[in-house]
Amino acid sequence: MDDQEIEEESPNTGPVENAWAMKIPKFTQEDNPHGLLEESKFATLFPKYREQYLKECWPLVQKVLKSHHIVAELDLIEGSLTVKTTRKTWDPYIIIKARDFMKLLSRSVPFEQAVRVLDDEIGCDIIKINSFVSKKETFLKRRQRLIGPNGVTLKSIELLTECYVLVQGNTVSTVGPYKGLLQVRRIVEDTMKNIHPMYNIKNLMIKRELMKDPKLKNESWDRFLPKFKSKNVPRKQPKNKIKKKPYTPFPPPQPESKIDKELASGEYFLKDEQKKAKRHHEKEEKQMLAKKARQEERKKDFIPPTEPTTSHNKVSEESTVDINQFKAKMKKVSKQNKVLNKKG
Repeated sequence: MDDQEIEEESPNTGPVENAWAMKIPKFTQEDNPHGLLEESKFATLFPKYREQYLKECWPLVQKVLKSHHIVAELDLIEGSLTVKTTRKTWDPYIIIKARDFMKLLSRSVPFEQAVRVLDDEIGCDIIKINSFVSKKETFLKRRQRLIGPNGVTLKSIELLTECYVLVQGNTVSTVGPYKGLLQVRRIVEDTMKNIHPMYNIKNLMIKRELMKDPKLKNESWDRFLPKFKSKNVPRKQPKNKIKKKPYTPFPPPQPESKIDKELASGEYFLKDEQKKAKRHHEKEEKQMLAKKARQEERKKDFIPPTEPTTSHNKVSEESTVDINQFKAKMKKVSKQNKVLNKKG
């Protein structure tokens, strides 16, 4: 009898089919009655535009963290948020949760959503998206694709993954259950790799419906999931292609200085008066050329336009008539008239 009770109480240490279905026992103060030995401390910087919001919600932040025996400090001069443990702190992981809480607040996540990260079953993930794309234009287009028209795509991701998602700047902040965080990260990374988020959303919707059917629990779902083939769309070729110059290890020749040019033309050895006379002569030549150009431009209005000339060949071709044919025609007409007169 005693052996059976021991077997029932001992937990199963073997492999588990579904790790997400496992119930993790809650960590309580009885598990760590002596508290922590050392003080842990984390500081996070926040941008200037978040200062006003943090001032307003800071009493609520302190109240929430006080229940977990964590001290929170707001430094407006340095622009930092600090959390540290106390003697009464009994949960060793709550300081990491508090650090994530501060990170989310500094990244424009509202207090109502950020405070959820303090729960055991809720986590957070900050995904950097600026490293996927080098061009700014394509980065902005793909980030907007993740949000969707009027935020529809983002809302559908939130409903399917049960996570709060915030896209801002170069990062995507997410708060929710750990399974949902993995799904959100995959969707975000695929979107930045030029895979439309609707494909992943469609997969999640189909999986959600398949989970409801107990018959398909132990079967493969590959036949139900859509398979999308990547298409090689031809890119627009630039109009003016820049031809690369052949590589040479030698540097380009140094451009000639003003003195070098004067030495080459012989101007360097002229006196100041001769230089002035030369410049004056060049200036006069330029003025004369400009004057001639202006005069020609003015004369254009007085030049009569060319009249269209008719070609004489066409006239001569039209004027030439065959006389023999004309005589024969006239005789025929006269005969017809005589016949008509006799009948009359």
